[in-house]
Amino acid sequence: MYRILISDKLGAAGLERLAQITDASYDMKTGLSKEELIAIIPDYDALIVRSDTKVDADTLAAGINLKVVGRAGIGIDNIDVQAATMRGIIVMNTPTANNIATAEQTMALMLAVSRHTAVAHESVKTGEWARSKFVGTQLYGKTLGVIGLGRIGRLVAERAKAFGMNVVAFDPYVSEEIGRELNVPLLDLEDLLPQVDYITLHTAITPETAKMINAETISQMKDGVIIINAARGKLIDDQALAEALQNGKVKAAALDVYSAEPPQANPLIGLPNVLHTPHLGASSLEAQRDVAVQMVDQIVDALRGDDFRNTLNMPFRVGAGGFHVIRPYMDLAETLGKLQVGLADGPVTHVEVQANGDAVESLIRAIAAALLKGLLHDQVEGPLNYINAPVLAEQQGITIAQTQGIEAIDYPNLISCRVKWEGGARLLAGVLFGGSEPRIVQVDEYRLEARPEGVILVMQNKDVPGVIGQIGTILAAYNVNIGEWRMGRYRPGSEALSFINLDSEPPEAVLDALRKVNAVTQVKLLLL
Repeated sequence: MYRILISDKLGAAGLERLAQITDASYDMKTGLSKEELIAIIPDYDALIVRSDTKVDADTLAAGINLKVVGRAGIGIDNIDVQAATMRGIIVMNTPTANNIATAEQTMALMLAVSRHTAVAHESVKTGEWARSKFVGTQLYGKTLGVIGLGRIGRLVAERAKAFGMNVVAFDPYVSEEIGRELNVPLLDLEDLLPQVDYITLHTAITPETAKMINAETISQMKDGVIIINAARGKLIDDQALAEALQNGKVKAAALDVYSAEPPQANPLIGLPNVLHTPHLGASSLEAQRDVAVQMVDQIVDALRGDDFRNTLNMPFRVGAGGFHVIRPYMDLAETLGKLQVGLADGPVTHVEVQANGDAVESLIRAIAAALLKGLLHDQVEGPLNYINAPVLAEQQGITIAQTQGIEAIDYPNLISCRVKWEGGARLLAGVLFGGSEPRIVQVDEYRLEARPEGVILVMQNKDVPGVIGQIGTILAAYNVNIGEWRMGRYRPGSEALSFINLDSEPPEAVLDALRKVNAVTQVKLLLL
């Protein structure tokens, strides 16, 4: 039974979904102090938060059973993703659930600040009827600059166009092709700022974007520009914007987010030409419902190992087909890694991986992560999974590279890997028969079709008569049954390589006896 802790308020629809799940239980405990959270987190497999709970390195270290941290929303500023990655803890969010709500809030702010809606409302409440005080600006015909043309930015652009606005955008990570499809020209920031009447922010916080609205960028803007921010408060230098609002360089601003929340000693609070709302971007009934249900479904699927959606620290992307499509190939790659470390004559220092075939070429990052997990399976203390395997491998000095130069046999959707250690190297290649049955089909120059599972005796011997009989006799003497024997050689009279699947683990005496056979040159026992 999986145990899930919910430490911030979650929509009722999400709790109802959890109540229907038979292999998971949950506790909702909100308002916990850091000390209280650390005290109880060891009992849980997953943690669901919103923006209030701070999931720092201390909390993650205390979560000895923690496998997933889910942010019911987009921003993950309150989660130490790097610390989670080191501990193999998945971090996920719900980036699409509140897109429409945030886009609509952006338009609401834009309209309200343009037409003085809030102050006019207060004026009428006090008994005034001062229409001339609240002459506004219409959106039609104005130019909107969208900074960040991601999911929400695109929704805002579509809605602004419906109001008759001209829309341009700045986003260095979006292709010109997408801009053409949206009919939104992509400009450099220095070209966008001087020509727009409105600026709306829809980008994430990074070292490059923090305080991107500052004294320098504001000086490049058109006089009388209006700024909308329903994304992240830290995108704005509060003092610089306050000064621009006071001297008239910026006509007005509408803010739903703040550099610190709730805002304290913020120079923007109280300015007459600023419209404030308390981070309502995702606060619609529909968004709260969707974000809760999506988060619950994602958490449970991840705990079960069925699927991984919207993961922020997974070293590969799960495609549209879902995790179940790529998992068989990852299992094969992990097995290859286990075989490689079991057969290596020293610590592995370098890995080369190659994937040939329509089904696997696009999965190279997932295959590499699984391969590293297999290589490290008995070499690290603490949790090991696809999340932290690349980081732990790097810490151990293992380098990995994708290559196209491995000479491998011609199988459809073949995964090949060569590992190197001081003084040696080995090539292994594997395929999935029927899309599900793993087989090792190449070991260096040897060709064979071996089943990589259970107890495996890997043996090299001189290709001379009588060897098979001697090996069978020794195993029979110790009551060790052979399940399957696969042998390969690259020419008559050369050394042969055998993968012998056994029904039980043989005692050390069997291995000693095998090594004493004159024709046998190497014996290794692997447990998969």
